[in-house]
Amino acid sequence: MTARAVRGTKDLFGKELRMHQRIVATARKVLEAAGALELVTPIFEETQVFEKGVGAATDIVRKEMFTFQDRGGRSLTLRPEGTAAMVRAYLEHGMKVWPQPVRLWMAGPMFRAERPQKGRYRQFHQVNYEALGSENPILDAEAVVLLYECLKELGLRRLKVKLSSVGDPEDRARYNAYLREVLSPHREALSEDSKERLELNPMRILDSKSERDQALLKELGVRPMLDFLGEEARAHLHKVERHLERLSVPYELEPALVRGLDYYVRTAFEVHHEEIGAQSALGGGGRYDGLSELLGGPRVPGVGFAFGVERVALALEAEGFGLPEEKGPDLYLIPLTEEAVAEAFYLAEALRPRLRAEYALAPRKPAKGLEEALKRGAAFAGFLGEDELRAGEVTLKRLATGEQVRLSREEVPGYLLQVLG
Repeated sequence: MTARAVRGTKDLFGKELRMHQRIVATARKVLEAAGALELVTPIFEETQVFEKGVGAATDIVRKEMFTFQDRGGRSLTLRPEGTAAMVRAYLEHGMKVWPQPVRLWMAGPMFRAERPQKGRYRQFHQVNYEALGSENPILDAEAVVLLYECLKELGLRRLKVKLSSVGDPEDRARYNAYLREVLSPHREALSEDSKERLELNPMRILDSKSERDQALLKELGVRPMLDFLGEEARAHLHKVERHLERLSVPYELEPALVRGLDYYVRTAFEVHHEEIGAQSALGGGGRYDGLSELLGGPRVPGVGFAFGVERVALALEAEGFGLPEEKGPDLYLIPLTEEAVAEAFYLAEALRPRLRAEYALAPRKPAKGLEEALKRGAAFAGFLGEDELRAGEVTLKRLATGEQVRLSREEVPGYLLQVLG
């Protein structure tokens, strides 16, 4: 059987790869303009980084992590998300003594054992942004704005910003107690996953993908987390709202918004796109002031977001954004004799990297060589026959116009650079 990519993974090349590169390049431009430093963490960490950082009750830790033992018997996990790893790096490299806040960004693959579907893979790609070292709600608003700007800068327009708060730990404790009180009498009506969540972290039930669970929540009229906010968390949310309004960022308050990771406190937000199906979130984030302590460090307040590159690519496709055809070589050299093949190679090497030069690896008839040059999207075809070899020259043909000129090999780079700009 021919080897194939593992289910839930895919190879990236051509237009799809260029779209990924464009999305990441746009994020780089927006985030580095805001002072964010690029960080690259390893794709695997000690398992406890995610167990402690993401939360033992989350679906990610319970069901979706790719965990393995190395030869020394240590438990390691392919990173399922970026924040815990980035906070670990902040702590390990002493960034707490840098001027605060420290803004970091990262792009790379993440790994989750989810059921593969359109726009969701077991190896997927994210852009992460984190601002560490301050509780100021301005940073929460800035994170929302930067996520929104990353997507707007790509050209997306059908965006919807949803804002909420998951409160302080004591607020969440009150809310979880309320949910247990309301839902426990109806435990058997919950999905199997939500029966577990009822014990571990009832708030996760609000995020359930089970239609049965969602119907029960609606039937029981379950109150939202926003009803249980303490004074400080409510004041924090109102300040974030004011900053977004001052910057004319359109948003709607979403009382039922619950982020899928346990480390969030206070601000939570998502950006959705109207035309990529029921699971319309492109990305989201929030505040996580206690995460660093879970990882064994001092208290470091932080806020950040992540968005899925594949999800954003789907949204761009839905809005009709494409990429132009990939540019072909500046020059495609066509050897007309066996001896000319090596000479074509030598000339191509002399032109690189100033010009993109390719060549046929065997002698070609002129018509066949032109056909290949056209298929490759070349700007010029260059013929090397017996006459050209004797004279140390090349016959160049501009494929767009048919114009032809014969030049010495030394003249070729200057001519092409001048004509091609």
